[in-house]
Amino acid sequence: MEPDLFTAAAEDRQEKDPSSSPLAVRMRPRTLDEVVGQQHLLKPGSPLRRLVGDGDGGPAGASSVILWGPPGIGKTTLAYVVSKATNKRFVELSAITSGVKEVRAVIDGARRAAGGYGKETVLFLDEIHRFSKAQQDSLLPAVENRWVTLIAATTENPYFSVISPLLSRSLLLTLEPLTDEDLKGLLARALTDERGLGGAVTLPEDAESHLLRVAGGDARRALTALEAAAGAAIAKKEAEITLRTVEETVDRAAVKYDRDGDQHYDVASALIKSIRGSDVDAALHYLARMIEAGEDPRFIARRLMISASEDIGLADPNALPIAVAAAQAVAMIGFPEAALTLSHATIALALAPKSNAATTAIGAALADVRGGLAGPVPSHLRDGHYKGAAKLGHAQGYVYPHDVPGGIAAQQYAPDAIHGRRYYEPTRHGGEARYADVVEWTRARLKGEEPQR
Repeated sequence: MEPDLFTAAAEDRQEKDPSSSPLAVRMRPRTLDEVVGQQHLLKPGSPLRRLVGDGDGGPAGASSVILWGPPGIGKTTLAYVVSKATNKRFVELSAITSGVKEVRAVIDGARRAAGGYGKETVLFLDEIHRFSKAQQDSLLPAVENRWVTLIAATTENPYFSVISPLLSRSLLLTLEPLTDEDLKGLLARALTDERGLGGAVTLPEDAESHLLRVAGGDARRALTALEAAAGAAIAKKEAEITLRTVEETVDRAAVKYDRDGDQHYDVASALIKSIRGSDVDAALHYLARMIEAGEDPRFIARRLMISASEDIGLADPNALPIAVAAAQAVAMIGFPEAALTLSHATIALALAPKSNAATTAIGAALADVRGGLAGPVPSHLRDGHYKGAAKLGHAQGYVYPHDVPGGIAAQQYAPDAIHGRRYYEPTRHGGEARYADVVEWTRARLKGEEPQR
């Protein structure tokens, strides 16, 4: 909403006594140049820079934008910077507490300001995905006629949560997760800046690393944890924030785990080998270590998908669909809830019957191809649809399998160079036992033999 007397009084109090506001609020950037990360959205001439008046767009006005990204990576911060830097009228609404009535009031105010004072209005709408279709519809005339320039923020996929007409009238800007280097710069600034801790304490590397793991790419969480740890250190009259202090204040133990070093690969390898070895408890231990170390959940999900084909295959045909479903769910929900989905998939894969037959089959086939065993495609399998193909003998003599009893025709499919080679050797483990029977039966039929029942 637009500022009132109470809002102005609160802001005045915060200026006189900065400690009355959370550290994350005090350290909000004042200009776009102070924003951490998201540099792909802050280039000269970008929609956000034009919103604050950087550069002359000539007859092309500033566009409405939808900011999409996970919590704590700068959506509200970008809107705050625009509100401070722009010479336009700025109004803020939250979809949690506002409805059509409030939206119409803002639009009416924007039209009066434009007609009476020539003042443009920027409307920041936080959590737009919480608006119903009808509530989002109420924004359309104002955005289309540019009575307001909309900045909408959402943590959910806008292609599912924002109506198509509003998407088509706005630019979708995707915010990228903050890196550890981004957060390190933010923490360093908060430690020394007068708006922050003003050099009251220092942060050694081990404590900083733990704060970064706790933050999980969330700037707000990083600053909140830093403020809690700094308060505890100052209360104990300590000049630095120790790892023990950080652990005590955020109530999580540091995991001795370097995501960029050998342990990243060692723990990931141990997870997969524990699944392969059917030790569900060890697999869950390594999964927990990866989660606590701040691993990207998508990386873990990718490893599980590979394991489903590499070590389980057709012994449990449901393993891969479970792993793929887990990867899709993880991409949609993120941490902390993604831990439940990863646990679900890890347990299913660890307890599934195992077979590496699919792995060895493609390995053997690739080895032959790379060794030069390819050869021409048999003429009866070649494309016969173009003019002149029949004269070349292409597709001549091909037997259509659906025309013969059992649906398997006795004919050669492989090139001569590898005819008769067997790549897939199924096990008798789990569901693959059925495939072991089927493959022997079909191979006999392909050779024109009467298969054993």
